[in-house]
Amino acid sequence: MKGKTIGYRLYQANHGITTDHYSNTMKLVLGSLLGVMAALLQAAGLFPGLGYLFSMLATGPIILATIMSIRIGLITYVLTTLLLVIIQPTEVLVFLFTTGLLGIGLGIGFKLLKRRILVTISGACSLAIGIVILLYLFQFPILGPSLTGQLNVLVSMAILSFCLLYSWIWMLASLFTMRRFERQFCVKHSEVE
Repeated sequence: MKGKTIGYRLYQANHGITTDHYSNTMKLVLGSLLGVMAALLQAAGLFPGLGYLFSMLATGPIILATIMSIRIGLITYVLTTLLLVIIQPTEVLVFLFTTGLLGIGLGIGFKLLKRRILVTISGACSLAIGIVILLYLFQFPILGPSLTGQLNVLVSMAILSFCLLYSWIWMLASLFTMRRFERQFCVKHSEVE
C-alpha cells in the first residue's frame, strides 16, 4: 500500500510541511515568485542547446504552485503566460499547451489523486491534449512541419506514449524534490526546537 500511494508526511497537517499555515497573501506572493521563475526558465528556450533544458524546467514551479493550492497554481499559470507575452512572445503557445499544462496536470494529480499512476496519467493526459491542440487545431509545428495537418492515429498514439513517459519522469523528479525539501525542513525544524 505504501508503494502505491504517495502517502508521504508532506500532506499531513501534523508534520509541518503544508501550506495551511500560510496566509492567502503569502501563498499569492509565493505563487508570484514561482510564476516569475517559470517565465524566466521558459524564456531561456530562445537560446539553443542549454536553453531548451532550462525551458523544460519551467514545469517545476507550476507543479509547486499547484501543490500549494490549485487556485494559486492556476493564477501562477496565467501570470507566467502574461509575463511571457512581454518578455518572450514566441514561447507563449509552447508554455500554454505543453510545459505549463503539464505542471497544472501533475500538480492537480498530486493534490487530489495522490496515487503515482493516477498522477502520471493526469499529467500525461493534459500534456497530450495540449500537444494535439497545438498540432491539429492551431497547426503549430511543435513536433516538426511534417506532423501537422490531418489527425493521424499512429502519431496520436506516439504522442500519448511519449507524454506518459515524460509525465512519469516529472512525477518521479517532483517526488524526489519534495522528499529533499521534507528532509531539509525536518532538520531545520528540529534544530529550532
